[in-house]
Order: sequence, then structure tokens, then C-alpha cells
Amino acid sequence: MALRTIRLQGDPILNKVCREVSELTPRIKTLIEDMAETMYEANGVGLAAPQVGVLRRIVVIDVGDGPITMINPEILETSGEQTGDEGCLSVPGKAGKVTRPNHVKVKFYDAEMELCEIEGTELLARAICHEVEHLDGHLYTEKVEGELHDANIEEEDDQ
Repeated sequence: MALRTIRLQGDPILNKVCREVSELTPRIKTLIEDMAETMYEANGVGLAAPQVGVLRRIVVIDVGDGPITMINPEILETSGEQTGDEGCLSVPGKAGKVTRPNHVKVKFYDAEMELCEIEGTELLARAICHEVEHLDGHLYTEKVEGELHDANIEEEDDQ
């Protein structure tokens, strides 16, 4: 495993649509391991492949219940609403108020390419929506209500 460089806002790769993963190759497995290590090292709760310069539909998320790897995630349902501060490893030191669904249902392939479906609420729902948007070339800063502000330690946990 290796740490990867996190691309920062302004890097054109963050605005590109990612390609689907059709098979689990050794290279994809290494990418997933590196993404998890990079996310933990940066104290994030989610990381999408384009954030480390790879245009593939892969995200890793850990909101405190252990890592979830999502390959080709597709949000099936959303409901409710939550508004809160959100940050991003590609926009270090900043946060902004974003409204997201409070509940999501998502299907994806796991790290073994097994088809899965999970439902998440609150922080997990926020993280899923945030990371899936990265796969379509969008950053949370496009949704910020008001201005970005300096993040403190607690807010950085909501990446």
C-alpha cells in the first residue's frame, strides 16, 4: 500500500466524469488499498478515485463503522433533508453549509466485485452523496449555501 497525492480544487481531473470498472484487476485492488490508506492518513471519512488522479468509479468511505468500498455506485433512492457543514480533502482547511438527503439507498460492487445494496442516514448518507458527486466531476463547493469558512477540527471530521 502507498499514500497517493490528493488532488486539490482547481485540478481539472476533479471536473471529469469517471469510467466504470468492468473487472477487478490487481491494479484496481492496489488502488482501493491505497485510497483507504490515503483517506485515513488525511483524517477523511471518504475519498473518490479522481481525488487521487484516477478516473474510475470507485469510492472508499468510513464514518466510524469500518471501511466501505463502492465500485460503480448508483444512488437508487433519497429521502429527507439535512443541512450541515461539509468539508473535502480536495479543499483542505475549508468547510461550507450544504443540504443533502438524510437517507440514501445505494447499489454498488464491493472490493470483491460482489453486488451490494445498503441504506445510510445522516453522516453516511452525506458521505455517499458527496463521494458519488466526485465521480461525476462535481465538488461540494458547487452546493455550498453562503461562503466557505475556515474549518476547525470537528468540522474536518465531516469530510
